[in-house]
Amino acid sequence: MSSLKENKNISQIENKNNFLEKIESYLKNFVEPVASEIDQSPDALRTALQGLINYSLLSVKIPKFWGGLELDTETFYLFQQLISRYSGALAFLQVQHQGAVSAIISSQNESLKQQYLPQIVQNKLLCGLGFSQLRRKGEPMITATPIDGGYEINGTVPWLTGFDFFDVFLLGANLDDGQEIRGIVPFSQYSDNTGSKITFSEPMKLGAMQSTNTVSATFKNWFLSSENVVSIAQAETIHENDKKVVLYPSFLILGCAKAGLDIMEKVAQTKQLDFIQEGFEHLNEEFNHCQEKIKEAIKIKFRYFEDDLQLRVWAINLAQRCTKAAVTVSSGAANYYDHPAQRVYREALVFTVFGQTTDIMKATLEQLMYN
Repeated sequence: MSSLKENKNISQIENKNNFLEKIESYLKNFVEPVASEIDQSPDALRTALQGLINYSLLSVKIPKFWGGLELDTETFYLFQQLISRYSGALAFLQVQHQGAVSAIISSQNESLKQQYLPQIVQNKLLCGLGFSQLRRKGEPMITATPIDGGYEINGTVPWLTGFDFFDVFLLGANLDDGQEIRGIVPFSQYSDNTGSKITFSEPMKLGAMQSTNTVSATFKNWFLSSENVVSIAQAETIHENDKKVVLYPSFLILGCAKAGLDIMEKVAQTKQLDFIQEGFEHLNEEFNHCQEKIKEAIKIKFRYFEDDLQLRVWAINLAQRCTKAAVTVSSGAANYYDHPAQRVYREALVFTVFGQTTDIMKATLEQLMYN
């Protein structure tokens, strides 16, 4: 009996490794050579995203019942790490979709799942995220007022990635009693003769990942049908959820750190300077240690928030140091905007503040101050 169990475990490991090797092959051959162009050009990013779509990689979290790949937790996050290793822009764009899909999967609205999940599996629908404003204190930036058949939406989403990439996005808004509502809305300009409209800004000028078309969105008297409501949660739920998932973006951050290490390793082979090789080996050893600690942590069902937070901050600090080391060993060439070291250094800045809460900000700052 134990032999059968061992064989099953070996088979699962082999399947996982084969999946990741296939994805890495695609990323190495078709994404890495044009990573700088992907960072700046929406067209290049669209081509790279299409590659993921062709491999059905945008339905990796969807249960097999709905036709998805349903990757296990570790494989999914190692997949995320691989993408960010080869292109921060591609990783940042697709993780918005994955987050929206997760929310749809968890929804109690069965008719909504029946409407959207098959379309996602068939590569006919891509989703974005627009609810970071729920983290902000003070007056709500987006409000939802109950009306017949649904809700009237008013306000501004200040940060929304994927304009002209995604078909719809998951909007977060506040009800009068503070509850948080999330619903699916179109990711395109809209207006009618009743005065209802959705408008989007021009893509923002960002220091990195400019190609992801990050915009703001303004809603005026927009009708959100109850049929498109994904969830309604108690006030402050987003803050509670942020604590539960604080560890998981660490894999994206580790991918960025690995990108810096890849550059160091190549430079060490070219310049033949012992201290560069020593620096690479030291940081790579720490990378492996950090990665193993995080992989072990996600297997623990009940974890302490503070432990997860410290692992997240370690990953952030490591990515900052690995990419700074890549800049250092690349010398003056790293000043060129399209140099790989310049790109991954900027990506580390993005991943430092990605999904940032005040807890993450405080812990990151403390590590910079005292370490």
